[in-house]
Amino acid sequence: MRPPTIRDVAEHAGVSKSLVSLVLRGSGQVRPEKREAVLRAVRELGYRPNAAARSLSEQRTRTVGVLLNDLRNPWFVDLLDGLNSLLHDNGLHMLLADARLNRRTGHDLTGPFLDLRVDGLIVVGTLPDPAALGTVADRIPLVVAGAREPVPTGVDVVAGDDERGTRLVTEHLIGLGHRRIAHIAGYGAVGELRRRSFEATMREHGLADGAIVEACDMTEEGGHRAAVRLLGRPDRPTAVLAVNDIAAVGALSAAEALGLRVPDNLSVTGYDNTSISRLRHLWLTTVDNAGHEVGRRAARCLLDRFEGRGGQGSVHLATPTLEIRGTTATVRG
Repeated sequence: MRPPTIRDVAEHAGVSKSLVSLVLRGSGQVRPEKREAVLRAVRELGYRPNAAARSLSEQRTRTVGVLLNDLRNPWFVDLLDGLNSLLHDNGLHMLLADARLNRRTGHDLTGPFLDLRVDGLIVVGTLPDPAALGTVADRIPLVVAGAREPVPTGVDVVAGDDERGTRLVTEHLIGLGHRRIAHIAGYGAVGELRRRSFEATMREHGLADGAIVEACDMTEEGGHRAAVRLLGRPDRPTAVLAVNDIAAVGALSAAEALGLRVPDNLSVTGYDNTSISRLRHLWLTTVDNAGHEVGRRAARCLLDRFEGRGGQGSVHLATPTLEIRGTTATVRG
């Protein structure tokens, strides 16, 4: 049995094909009773528009490419939820790709999106070579979300305010009486912003000598190794501020392996307020980096560019908040 066509919908509703097209495009020029008749016919017949044909007529595919730096990053879940909600409300669909996997297999990161003629591209997270985005930005609207590296002219950047968020959590630990505080630092521009903010906040409170920085690769294993090095020091810190929630989980496991109780013997904080931090057996104090809001703002920037707005590109920072849970406490001893 052949699928219903737009002609079938028009005949079923007793209207013209052109009026059906207006209804399907969401036009406000159709009388309510006619619109309802068309929508009823669509439901009763099970009609689905021909996306390929519509793309040809509109010169748009109504798809947005989303290139994730690493699909394993749990913070991206909230960002994608915010991103997709606004795109969906505007009749757009996401096409996802994992940049980490593409790099491992030697595939082009952005070429497939151009081949599929997506209407725009949103890059989520820090890519190894942001300069490579220049070619794409010359061809389609491009937005970068959750990263702070330099971008080509005409590209919007949407991210959390990493300096403000790190100050919040550092001052939380200082307020609890901690004076020897270690930062398990990350890489890239975001990692650098968080590290600098930690060090600046400690200096402003006269605690520069108590600020310790240990680098990691922002994974659980990296956080574990960094914490083992920190907690093995003669002047071990009384608090650890990890660059993200995943590294903080590694720090928690290191503390347990060394016989330290959290938060009695050691306070630990994360960053990003991912679903991991809200697990009851972890209940991690962390910074909510406004992932959902970052996603919605990134979608709005792209929609603005579709409509001819946006200019030379700008940086939009969402406001972070501190989530105090069970892994931080007043310093003891």
